[in-house]
Amino acid sequence: MPFGTVKLLDGHELPTIAFGTGSTMKFTDVTDYVEQALDNGFWHIDTAAYYQTEKYVGIALKESGLPRSSVYITTKYFEGDVREAAQVSLDNLALSYVDLYLIHNPSLLGDLESVWRGFESLKKDGLAKSIGVSNFSVGDLQQLLRKAYEKPVVNQIQLHPYNYAQQKDLLSYCAKQGIIVEAYGSLNSITRNSGGPVDAVVNAAAKRINATPNQVIFAWVRSKGATLVTTSRSKERLQEYLAVEDLPPLTPEEITAIDEAGARGPPSASLMTKFRPNTSAAKVVIMVVLLLMTGLRLYFGAGKYFSR
Repeated sequence: MPFGTVKLLDGHELPTIAFGTGSTMKFTDVTDYVEQALDNGFWHIDTAAYYQTEKYVGIALKESGLPRSSVYITTKYFEGDVREAAQVSLDNLALSYVDLYLIHNPSLLGDLESVWRGFESLKKDGLAKSIGVSNFSVGDLQQLLRKAYEKPVVNQIQLHPYNYAQQKDLLSYCAKQGIIVEAYGSLNSITRNSGGPVDAVVNAAAKRINATPNQVIFAWVRSKGATLVTTSRSKERLQEYLAVEDLPPLTPEEITAIDEAGARGPPSASLMTKFRPNTSAAKVVIMVVLLLMTGLRLYFGAGKYFSR
């Protein structure tokens, strides 16, 4: 069964899984991968001005031959005049409107109120059916909602078991405001941070429901009320992700076990991982170690000299 949709505050429907063109696909030609995603059942494509993948998404859409109404397109504002930036994105995508337009990151904004006024104007003029945000904290959302005539309908954030404790209040706040959370980077907990406490509980749940660990993580994300943004160059992976819809649900005990394992944190990094050689902290540590070693050599060398 294909993934369904969720109703947004503005009445539009958001597909609950998206194929993303960020992550390792940024700054590359993603035409073939977007076409592959569309062929395999993804009908929500996520891109951004910053990713520099919009034009390739546009090419893939054209080559797919699919009617515009059958594909949901999200892109994101990066910087500059809002209307001009949106028009560049639309030109790159070869579209007259996007389904969802997001502020990519609040840290890049000068004046949040004026940017959001621009977003509201885009929605009014039909250039974006829905408007939202990405990477916004509770404080960012509170600041925006004090000024907004129209609420953001989506907040796209990184969400996985190892950052759930930090994101819990944000998830709760979004739910109270009726803002849908889109989760990206969810597999980081078992790919970039493999070997941590989450692995065992995820593997146990996967065995029970005859699923893969990736599918269990996605099921866990959905249990938090979030939709999914994911990516892969592999056709088999895409099919694996879409099959999550047909899996038995996780039990409350399994969800709690993943929460608790995530709260214990990812595997500890080595000293050299924590302090990379090109960081100021690393340079200080290395200098201190070298000075100590030099001092010890001088001390023991002097001892030998005076004992002769």
